[in-house]
Parts: sequence; structure tokens; C-alpha cells
Amino acid sequence: MSMSDQPVLHSISCPDAAGGHRMAYWQWGDAAHPHVVVCAHGLSRQGRDFDVLARALCQRAGGALRVICPDVVGRGRSDWLRDPSGYQVPAYAADMLALLAHLHAQAPMGRLDWLGTSMGGLIGMVLAGQPGLPLPVALRRLVLNDVGPDVQWVAIQRIAGYLGRVETFDSVQAAADLLWARSTEFGPHTPQQWLELSRHMVRPASGGTLTLHYDPAIAVPLGAMTEASLQRDSATLWALYDNINAQVLLLRGAQSDLLTRATAQAMTQRGPKATLIEFAGVGHAPTFVAADQIDAVTHFLLD
Repeated sequence: MSMSDQPVLHSISCPDAAGGHRMAYWQWGDAAHPHVVVCAHGLSRQGRDFDVLARALCQRAGGALRVICPDVVGRGRSDWLRDPSGYQVPAYAADMLALLAHLHAQAPMGRLDWLGTSMGGLIGMVLAGQPGLPLPVALRRLVLNDVGPDVQWVAIQRIAGYLGRVETFDSVQAAADLLWARSTEFGPHTPQQWLELSRHMVRPASGGTLTLHYDPAIAVPLGAMTEASLQRDSATLWALYDNINAQVLLLRGAQSDLLTRATAQAMTQRGPKATLIEFAGVGHAPTFVAADQIDAVTHFLLD
């Protein structure tokens, strides 16, 4: 049993039409434990976003837990795709099925829970809402962090305004400052907390500078989206949501521009009838650095 303060980096090969790609993932806790929690990040983020939460989960479980935080393809330590049209939720879900099969082969799973922020939540809805997918075990509990079947067009436009720009920085602090200017809706963070969250958001570039960790081409499918296509996606996502058998905890930043209060309320009334917790002073999306956010997740997943 490992109670290490740092995760272990692993990777697997995932198939695609261009000959395959490598997906990295960060493993916390007991690598052989049958209770697995997967934490999936948002659109432009990466798996180290969950460091504080993963540590807390492992600690509160007394080390009796395996927490897996993937870097979705195109982000973090994972490969970049040759064809940017692959940067879409159904392809990400296929990668996660490959990851879950790999983890199950390493050490059999008995309980599988999923926490997804924004895009990571959409991936979770695809996995939980389609009967017949080759999951090692059925998803038991699903945490949807500030996302639902209806995604607001205004939020898509906001994100599209900065996603995919190629930027360089002289220091992690300079990157953190720019990211904070774009991410104030994440809610209050101390400068130290924000610096820690930002440390894994950059990678080395030429001439000793740093650049953002992700493939700028992840913006391509987002740029092709229209309000009409978003509405079509929403109908598909509601059908998936209504099919979910897992217990669902829905977390919402009270000032979110992506998940409206009306959508969140509808999610408590239909399908798996999510339990809703809102966080004041936070928009899109809670980061699981604040104690009340960590407590909400640990109680739901470990009780």
C-alpha cells in the first residue's frame, strides 16, 4: 500500500485511424485496490488538476483506494493526434474504455466511480449512459462537476475566444497570471494554490521559454461548432443522462455560465435524479482545492 504524496505516471496505447496514440495517466493510492475512482479534467486542462482532491481521497480512505487521473489525448503528457477531428467526446470515451480495461487487467476492479469536470463529465455521461459498453464493472457513482446535457452557447463562445492560441511565457508565474485572468470564475484561490494548479499547465518550449501544455488543435472541433449543432448534441446528451443507473452528484458553481441553474434543477428531477450541491462565489468550474468542495466529493464517494 502506497500513501505517496505524489502520483505515478503511466501510459497506455489507444487505437485510432492514424495508427494509434499514447495516453498518459497519473495513479494515486494503492495500485492494486479494487475501488477505482477516475478523475477526468476539463477541455484545456490536465490530470494534475486533481492533486489536492486525489491526496484527500486516498488519505480519507486510509490508502484503500486507487485514484486515476488521465491526461486526455492532446493534453498534458499524452500524445497529440495527427487528425484534430479526433478531439471529440466519443473518441475520448473510447480511450477511457481502453484505460479501464487496462486497469482491470492489472488488478481487478470491484467498484468504479467517475468524477468529471466539464468535458470530463460529458465523457462520464457517455460511459454511464450507454448500456452494453465493455466496462469492467458498472459505474457505481458519478460526480458531474459543473456540466450537464445543456451546455450554454455563451460559455462555448467564451472558451473559443482563447482556446488554441499559441503563447509563450518566461516563467510559470507569468503563465499562472495569464491563466488566472481567464479563469477568475474558478472562484477564490490563494496565489500559492493557483501557482500549484498552473505548474502542470505548461511545458518547455524553445529558447528556455514555456508554452501551454495542450495541442492548439484541440480548438478545431470547438471552432466548427454552431448553436444548432450544440442543440443536437444536447438532445443526445439528455438521452444518455436519462439512461444513467449510477448514483449522481451534480456540483455547480453558483455563477456558472456553462451550466444554468434551470438545467441543474432539471437534472435533479429526471433520469438518475442527481443530488445537487452549489458553491457560492464560484463559476465554471469548481477546482477541488477548497475544503467544502473536497468534503462534498469524499462523502459521496467514500461513505
